[in-house]
Amino acid sequence: MSSDLAEQTYTLLRAALASGSLSPGLRVTEMELAARFGVSRTPIRRAIARLEAEGLLSREGGALAVTRPDHAGVVELYVMREILEGAAARLAAQHASATELAAMEEVVAGEPAVFNDAPRLAAINQRLHGLMYLSAHNRYLLKSLEQLGATMALLPSLLTRGGRAEQAHAEHQALVQALARRDQPAAEEAARAHARAALRHRLAWLAEQGGLPIAAPGNA
Repeated sequence: MSSDLAEQTYTLLRAALASGSLSPGLRVTEMELAARFGVSRTPIRRAIARLEAEGLLSREGGALAVTRPDHAGVVELYVMREILEGAAARLAAQHASATELAAMEEVVAGEPAVFNDAPRLAAINQRLHGLMYLSAHNRYLLKSLEQLGATMALLPSLLTRGGRAEQAHAEHQALVQALARRDQPAAEEAARAHARAALRHRLAWLAEQGGLPIAAPGNA
């Protein structure tokens, strides 16, 4: 088996997890996944091993399933998000080019037009965060953020619930304004405050729902 096929299989499986087509809590088998992606069980087995190591797949009573983060796991994710995105914002304030800053400002300016369009709003949100990560110009931090993002994608988007879209927009504005001023402490605090607000919103909603539902993924 070529290393290219193993890598392609891993990429396809990871994309299915990120898109929600393999939803949290879903039980899967090597045979089912091999048939789904049209490959032998060997590359599937290798992809599963990598995804288990990353925490995206897990064993439940001996059965393989898409990881469904529990309450503690959600809190841990957002703690790391606050730390990593705070660092990214601080570095972006220092290193972002004028073009990168302008791109982030343009993305934020386009948010109000899609407040009620969940898929487009989630895509814009992810684009803004991705631009900030790249603007930090730190390969090691980017790798950590990409891994965090893969796990965050297991959570349902809450952007169009309870006025979160408008709140997140205001938080994004504060962030890009701090970046534009090259104010590193303010940029870091704006990113951290944004992550904390997202966590509060998610925990409040989880309390209302009585648990973590399975739904289309996205950031809060």
